[in-house]
Amino acid sequence: MSTFDSNAELIVRSECIDSDGRFLTDFTGRGEDISPKLYLDGLDPDAHTLAVTLEDLTHQLFGSMAHWIAWNIRPGDSIPEAIAPGRVDPATGIVQGIAYGWHRYRGPKPPRGTTHTYRFTVYVLDCGLALPPRSRLAGFKRALKDHVMQQATLEGTYE
Repeated sequence: MSTFDSNAELIVRSECIDSDGRFLTDFTGRGEDISPKLYLDGLDPDAHTLAVTLEDLTHQLFGSMAHWIAWNIRPGDSIPEAIAPGRVDPATGIVQGIAYGWHRYRGPKPPRGTTHTYRFTVYVLDCGLALPPRSRLAGFKRALKDHVMQQATLEGTYE
C-alpha cells in the first residue's frame, strides 16, 4: 500500500534564479546558456518520466514563446543541469524538441532594455512520450493530454 499523498503538491526550485526572482546570467543567452538543475520536492513515486518547458511569457511579437522543450527525463529529485544539445541523448534517453533552442536549451535573452518573464514548467507523466524530436510546443502539449500526474512552475525575470 502506497503512503504517498496523491494530493501532494509538486514544487520546483532552482539556484538559477536569485532571491529577487532574476535569472543568473550563466543560465541565459548572455552567459553560458546552460540548462539549470531543477530540484523537485513532492514528486509522485509512481512517476514514469518527466518533461520540462521554458517559455518567455512576455514576448513582444508572439505573447509567449517556447525556449526549450525536453521530455522522457528519468524521474528523481531533480532534472540535471547542462543537458547536452541534441535530438536524443543516447545515454539518458532525453529528447529535446524544436523551440527557440532547436533541440537544446536556450535561456532568456530579451532585447536590451526590456525585462521579460520566463516560466519553467515541469510535468510528471505516467508514461514516456513517443514524440519525434521535430515536435514543437503545440504537439508536445497535445501528447501530454491524460498523462500529467503533477506539474509545477517556476518563474523568473531577465533584462
